[in-house]
Amino acid sequence: MASVHPNGKSAFSQPLSRGQKLRLWFRKYFLEGQHLEDEAEKNLANLPENPTLHDLIFIKYRKFVAGLIPFLLIHTFWWSTAIRHNFFRWYPDYWHMPVTMVLGSFVGGMTSEGAGAVAFPVLTLVLHVAPPIARDFAIMIQSIGMTSALTCIVFMQVKIEHRAVLLGTSGAVPGFVLGVHFIDPLMTGPQKKMLFVAIWTAFAFALAILNSHKKRTTFKEIPEFCFWKGLVLFVTGLIGGIFDSFAGSGIDVSIFSVITLLFRVSEKTATPTTVVLKGINAVFGFYYRAVMMGDISEVAWKYFAVTIPVASFFAPLGAFIGSHFHRQVVAAFIYILELATLIGFLCNGPSWQLLVIGSAIIVFGYVFFHALSRAGGVLLQSIQRRGKQDVF
Repeated sequence: MASVHPNGKSAFSQPLSRGQKLRLWFRKYFLEGQHLEDEAEKNLANLPENPTLHDLIFIKYRKFVAGLIPFLLIHTFWWSTAIRHNFFRWYPDYWHMPVTMVLGSFVGGMTSEGAGAVAFPVLTLVLHVAPPIARDFAIMIQSIGMTSALTCIVFMQVKIEHRAVLLGTSGAVPGFVLGVHFIDPLMTGPQKKMLFVAIWTAFAFALAILNSHKKRTTFKEIPEFCFWKGLVLFVTGLIGGIFDSFAGSGIDVSIFSVITLLFRVSEKTATPTTVVLKGINAVFGFYYRAVMMGDISEVAWKYFAVTIPVASFFAPLGAFIGSHFHRQVVAAFIYILELATLIGFLCNGPSWQLLVIGSAIIVFGYVFFHALSRAGGVLLQSIQRRGKQDVF
């Protein structure tokens, strides 16, 4: 049989069979491969023929070990606690939350949207749970799921933008505190639902803008980093932290949009970066709501207790699988999720005032993200004129 080249033609220019075309398509979109830290790529390329136990754990089989670490650790503590306090009695009443978070945790680990992007709309739009309870549960469960995915990403040594994590978190922490005390109380439940749907729909447009450039130049990390770029990350984190304060999610999509559209960082770096960012900020949000404010409802605690085993498994699984997918596949998951959220919001019969304001936010978001993309193009041209070579 003639060998097949990546360009879709055989070595002797024979037409490909349907099966060969299908295999090429599958490899392109679902087996693209991971982008690793430079040191990890070097170690993997130089793996000895007779690897040591250290080589096997941290290099050859790091992908599988990465998922086992959070799974075993969290399940050990959860099962011992669940048996001691009989968490199992709550499943007949709250079984729908673990079922929901199978998808939520998987999507959260795989995409730039945290698990809260599923938890919040399902709780508020489908189950009609009060937004503060939905917000708290989203933060609580992401402190398990997203930190599990974080552990998986760090152990696998998948490439992330460390400065975006550090500066984004520096802004998100005061943003969350400001938002939860002064901004969240000003909004009604329907307004919070509307803002969530409008902001995330606008993000879907941002992703569509990003993916409309089929062969654009991208970078492994933010190129020519300087003070003003750090300030942009801090301010973006501040805004994202405010979003987190009423919806339990937002810092992740905010940072993702800026570093991909403006700074032209590859989604293969940006997506795991936002997972790590969300995991860190979910832990802080959980701590602040549970310890410093101490008013998390009993229902949210029960939702959290019955969902931990699911989140600790499916979030790392999503991070592992998503790190191999093509960006278009990951984007497709987000498009479907946002469309379902928008339909759910409309089916709840919002007032015409909310529809008008929400539509205005979506339009403004589209214009803003389009302008951000154009600004990113100008920056890219400036970098290319100076001969920047560290691109994908």
